[in-house]
Amino acid sequence: MKRRILIALLPLALAGCGYNRIQSLDEQAGSAKQQIDVQLQRRADLVPNLVATVKGYAQHEEEVFTKVAEARAGLLNAIKSGDPAQEATANAGLTGALGRLLVVSEAYPQLKADQSFLRLQDELAGTENRIATSRNDYNEAVKMYNTYIRTFPQALTAKVTGAKARTYFEAAPGSTATPTVDFNKPAPKT
Repeated sequence: MKRRILIALLPLALAGCGYNRIQSLDEQAGSAKQQIDVQLQRRADLVPNLVATVKGYAQHEEEVFTKVAEARAGLLNAIKSGDPAQEATANAGLTGALGRLLVVSEAYPQLKADQSFLRLQDELAGTENRIATSRNDYNEAVKMYNTYIRTFPQALTAKVTGAKARTYFEAAPGSTATPTVDFNKPAPKT
């Protein structure tokens, strides 16, 4: 009899200790994370068109194209993993590879004037802005969720239900350093 009463009171106790709010915040963080994935996928989908456009003008830059393809594949694999840290690292890798591709494009004035190339650059820049916004939204949702599950009495509910802290989507180490570009010497081989 006592066991039935405890079972009947358990939902009320969980509701009073923030169970529903924990679930709601977790869903918000998950939704925000999905937006990052959507924007990273969009970015990865734009890369082959950019590479094809540059290849039309700079066919002998095969090493740069290979690095971009490898970085894109790494980003797609990271998106499939769903791990924010892995995605951030792969995104930084693609950013570096695209930076080298854009440095190569500087040597080709006709390419810089090509409307397809300019449109793709604009789309990539817009996507970068969307990624930054999505990352901020996700990190804010994670902050709210993590803070909530660490405060009393919700921490007790989180422990009982197995709610775990979420990982922030942070820039990979070294990815915030500004690259130096010198057009007087060839791009370094990596």
